Amino acid sequence: MKKLIQGIHHFQANLFSSQRELFERLARGQQPVALMITCSDSRINPNLITQTEPGELFIVRNAGNLVPAHGGPVGGEAATVEFAVVGLGIRDIIVCGHSLCGAMKALLDPDSLRQTMPAMCAWLGHAEATRRLLEEKYPDLSPADRLNVAIQENVLQQLDNLRTHPAVADRVARGELKLHGWVYKIETGEVFAYDPGREQFLPLAAGPEEPALAHGALVAERLS
Repeated sequence: MKKLIQGIHHFQANLFSSQRELFERLARGQQPVALMITCSDSRINPNLITQTEPGELFIVRNAGNLVPAHGGPVGGEAATVEFAVVGLGIRDIIVCGHSLCGAMKALLDPDSLRQTMPAMCAWLGHAEATRRLLEEKYPDLSPADRLNVAIQENVLQQLDNLRTHPAVADRVARGELKLHGWVYKIETGEVFAYDPGREQFLPLAAGPEEPALAHGALVAERLS
């Protein structure tokens, strides 16, 4: 806590005063350019990765960057997505997974959670389709490659879940909203974006990114 309190004092004494115009503008309202749905992992900093200022990203964070499909109990994710799309008029949503994801490790070994973290075990039910896909399509991968593919496939599955939300589906159909799948590699700082034409996650600078359309042949070694 001491470190956090010292940080607040430093922010107020140095950063806030030097960017007072920015914060005065933010006090009048927000106009974020995108919604990013990413993991709660403390090693992920969406604004640092994208080099965005306060007010530029609308952010949802949870364990595993999950988006529960429409039709179940309404939670924070559904409400935030709806507010971003309808209330703020956001035109781009990014689901961003990351390498070394503890939630995906747990997804692949659910028995490790049932006794000690039942709430987490239940939450990962929103990624059950990812776990089943790994069992069916990638039974022979090494543990490291299996985790890397799970991270990528989970991003695509959460994009599918997003499309079940009425506000998202409507605007995607009208061409007013694009969905993007990214994976951030902690070890190198690289960001990979899903290319539906090549059915792979490719370095973000390699080409234009379009909404992910289907699960494809993912490249496990890119995250190794």
